[in-house]
Amino acid sequence: MKSLVESRLASLLAFSALDLLRGGRLGLEKECLRVAPDGNISQAPHPRALGSALTHPHITTDYSEALLEFITPPFGEIGEALGFLCDIQTFVHQHLGEEFIWATSMPCIIRGEEDVPIARYGSSNAGRMKHIYRVGLGHRYGRVMQAIAGVHFNFSLEESLWPVWGEMNRDARTTREVADEAYMGLLRNLQRLGWLVPYLFGASPAVCKSFFVGKPGRLEEFDAFTYYEPYATSLRMGDIGYQNRKEEGVGVKANYDSLQAYVAALTHAIETPALIWEEIGVKVDGEYRQLNANILQIENEYYSSVRPKQLLDGLEKPSLALARRGIRYIELRSLDVNAYHPLGVDETQLRFLKAFMLCCLLLESPLISRRERVDIDRNLLRVAHRGREPGLLLDRPSGRVTLRSWAGEILEAMGPVCELLDDADGSYSRALAEQAAKVTDPGLTPSARMLAEMRESGEGFHEFARRMSLQHRDYFAGRALAGERLDLFREETECSLHRQAAMEAEKGVDFDRFLADYLSQM
Repeated sequence: MKSLVESRLASLLAFSALDLLRGGRLGLEKECLRVAPDGNISQAPHPRALGSALTHPHITTDYSEALLEFITPPFGEIGEALGFLCDIQTFVHQHLGEEFIWATSMPCIIRGEEDVPIARYGSSNAGRMKHIYRVGLGHRYGRVMQAIAGVHFNFSLEESLWPVWGEMNRDARTTREVADEAYMGLLRNLQRLGWLVPYLFGASPAVCKSFFVGKPGRLEEFDAFTYYEPYATSLRMGDIGYQNRKEEGVGVKANYDSLQAYVAALTHAIETPALIWEEIGVKVDGEYRQLNANILQIENEYYSSVRPKQLLDGLEKPSLALARRGIRYIELRSLDVNAYHPLGVDETQLRFLKAFMLCCLLLESPLISRRERVDIDRNLLRVAHRGREPGLLLDRPSGRVTLRSWAGEILEAMGPVCELLDDADGSYSRALAEQAAKVTDPGLTPSARMLAEMRESGEGFHEFARRMSLQHRDYFAGRALAGERLDLFREETECSLHRQAAMEAEKGVDFDRFLADYLSQM
């Protein structure tokens, strides 16, 4: 691996393109639950002081009315993205009253399916569609699992890199075609090697018993209120999370051979009826239970640890945006919320992930065979549930290999990339060394640290997560927003409320026609 990375870097050097590789832009999306003072999931509506969840560009909700989502713009520097995320959370904390934000991916106390309030977005057609989509998810997969939170890392390369990339690889196609193929190769390698992310950063080895509503499955009992797995890294990424777990019955699986193949696979899924979902019904007694009874209601329903993304033009379907304008950026979705940091993610993680993305771009990326597809899925589950198990074996085309050995190869290959990215104090190489230490000693991983701390303090999962949540609340309470940033959030809050009101005042088509028009986009 390392020799190939060094060779590709030498080629880029010959084309005077290393600075282009150093560039790129990144953004963050963080999900987190609002929690009532008693430790239960909040039943209160999205605070009006935070603006409209439908139209605010930075503060919205995910599945639940209580599941906040914070979105940064793309930035050229990691510190800028983290600074913006910190300011969002500072602003939000100022308007939560006695509520607080949960510090972990796995949720707080949930007393059954009906305890998870589905997000609402007002009476406009667009708002109704977002709500009904979530109603459909609840019918299809249950509500509780969708109260799980995560962090998404969005990354794009410099646009000016792609003409050079095409010339370097003697590819005479258009710049967009060159970029799309390179991004798809990056995606395939992120899937092959992506098990490394939950191993290094997984922070959900335990969960409150209330999550299972009395049905624990195979998990072990940590204490009277907590289930766990001894060597788990990220139960969120395991088979208890939202993974389109019924896909065996409806046949949904994306194809990453090319952007065209990916779009075609998702288009098939959003246009093909599925008997299992038809049994739910679509519009029953005048009320929508789901947007449609197809394999996927819309593209966003397909869960994957990585996605190619393009900015949407209004209410454009994501698959059409990709088909029309190609890939704008890559979304990595496998990061657990970092319980040990108030932001839920830290600079060391992001430095590592940027280098990891670039390494995946530089490595060869053959198409994924059916056999390798099975191996990729199994590897992710093994690491999620047993990642710290001594001698754990993973599967790759050349045969079985220990996690420790394969991780060592990947980190070694990343060395030249980190050296390229290093600033004066070698921050990328230091981030890499920190991860290498976790491979040598699994006890340094966040998942191991959480379980060890819970044992030492005599805490169950809920007690641990609550303590960390309150510590983070105190951190934000001690921060003050700079005047310009405070003005920005106040302005966005007011503008978002006005935008929603304007949408609701519009005299448009009825909802049935609106939905049919949306779904029939071609």
